[in-house]
Amino acid sequence: MAGACCGAPNVPLPPSLHLPAPVSDLRAVRKGERVYLAWTSPEHTTDHQMIRAATTVQICRSGPVTDAAPMKDCGVPVGTLAILAPAESDKKADRAAKVQENYSDALPPQALQSDPAAKLTYAISVLNDRGRSAGISNQVSVSAVHTLPPPSGFQASVTSDGVLLAWNPAPDLSPDLQCFYRVYRASDSAEAVIAGEVPISASSLLDKNFEWEKHYAYRAMTVSGPLGGDAALQVEGDDTPNVAVFTHDIFAPAPPIGLQAVFTQSPTQAFVDLVWTPNGEPDLAGYNVYRHNPTGGSEKINSDLVKVPAYRDEQIVSGAQYYYAVTGVDLRGNESALSDEAHERVP
Repeated sequence: MAGACCGAPNVPLPPSLHLPAPVSDLRAVRKGERVYLAWTSPEHTTDHQMIRAATTVQICRSGPVTDAAPMKDCGVPVGTLAILAPAESDKKADRAAKVQENYSDALPPQALQSDPAAKLTYAISVLNDRGRSAGISNQVSVSAVHTLPPPSGFQASVTSDGVLLAWNPAPDLSPDLQCFYRVYRASDSAEAVIAGEVPISASSLLDKNFEWEKHYAYRAMTVSGPLGGDAALQVEGDDTPNVAVFTHDIFAPAPPIGLQAVFTQSPTQAFVDLVWTPNGEPDLAGYNVYRHNPTGGSEKINSDLVKVPAYRDEQIVSGAQYYYAVTGVDLRGNESALSDEAHERVP
């Protein structure tokens, strides 16, 4: 009887070259005269083994050109970054956290242009401990237009109309660049947002899109590119230092205007009706009504804030002459000056 068949041995695999897999998620952001690169560090080699040795990242840059052809290799790198071998605890294939790496490339003067269409292209190449690479990463481009310094003397002050941002008028700027100013506003509870943009000829900006009784930090920069144009052609320069403000509202509403007083007699009651033009402040809480006569002092005659621009005074006596004025009060209790008086005689 024939014996049982033995299984055929597995085909032997070639030895691993231990080449790190190329990076596929390289990102680039330009700010001032620097380009900030970020990517996910590869965990595996090209033959799906865990990387167990130190690697070196070459930073590749080409340009500036207006019509760049894709890079075929790194050429002469503009920088390198050493990545240590992963710790023994980090060598597990099922680890959830991906290691993020970053690099800041300081641009030399010869890499910058006045043409906003000029581009710089970046890629990276990850080398194993023997200096070999499986190829360059995906390629990303940024504008090569040169930027200008931020405005000097940047300051912020709180006014009744909003937060006024001001700076020194710009000196002679590069005539071959289109530029404008951009101001950011940040708070403890929210990320920075654009508070406003103004032409390069301006030296101030009024921010009205804020909340009272909050802390804010403002910063400004010069942007190279057309104001209101294609964002892809705009490059932010370096920031001013942050300027902190607390939007404490100590600003009273404007005094109401157009006050009129009219005596009315009905069969059962006599009263003086007051009407005036409503205030336009968005934070107005209401009005106070004041009355006096020639022989007595002025007194507030409403117990609660009057919510509408009208009031009926029923506490009058025959033969008296009354003088009225009203004030506006905002949500934080700031009270305006008295309006112009209106008067009426009770028969």
